[in-house]
Amino acid sequence: MIEEVLDRVFGEDRHTRTAYRIREGMEWLEALSFAALDADEMLVGTIQCYPVSLLTKGGARVPLVMVGPVAVIPERQGEGFGVGLMMAMLDAEARMASEGSPVFPQVLIGDEDYYGRWGFSARMTGGWGCPGSYEARRLLARGAALSQMPAEGMLGPWTA
Repeated sequence: MIEEVLDRVFGEDRHTRTAYRIREGMEWLEALSFAALDADEMLVGTIQCYPVSLLTKGGARVPLVMVGPVAVIPERQGEGFGVGLMMAMLDAEARMASEGSPVFPQVLIGDEDYYGRWGFSARMTGGWGCPGSYEARRLLARGAALSQMPAEGMLGPWTA
C-alpha cells in the first residue's frame, strides 16, 4: 500500500530520482518511519527515513539520516497529514536521543518554504553533491551537529 501511495504522489518512475539514488540499497529506519491513516483507516500518507552518508574528499563517511519520501495522496494534501508525519518522526528522534541513541543530522530534497519550519535549510549544503540532478537550493539539512559537518562531500548510501 505504501508503494501505491508513493507511485500516486511521485509517479511510477520515482525510482530514477536523485533521492532514490542517494539511499539506494538501504532499508528504511523503522523507528523514524510512519504511515498516516484517516478516520476510515485508509492509508493517506507516509514518511520514511534512511541511513545515508556524506563521503568527504578525504574518503571519510559521515552518517546522516535522509528524510523522505514524505508523501500524502493528492486529494488529502493540505489537511495536515504531512505536518503530522513530520512531527511523529521528529518526536521519535527526540525520544531516541533522550534514551541515549545517537542522533545524526538530517538531509532531504524539498522546498525550504515547507521544511524550514522544522529547521531545514540549504545554509550548510552548498558544497554537498548528489548522484544525479538536483537543485542546490532544495538540498536541505538540519541538526545540532550540522555545524560540525564537512563543507564538501557527496551524498550516498550508508556503508560502514
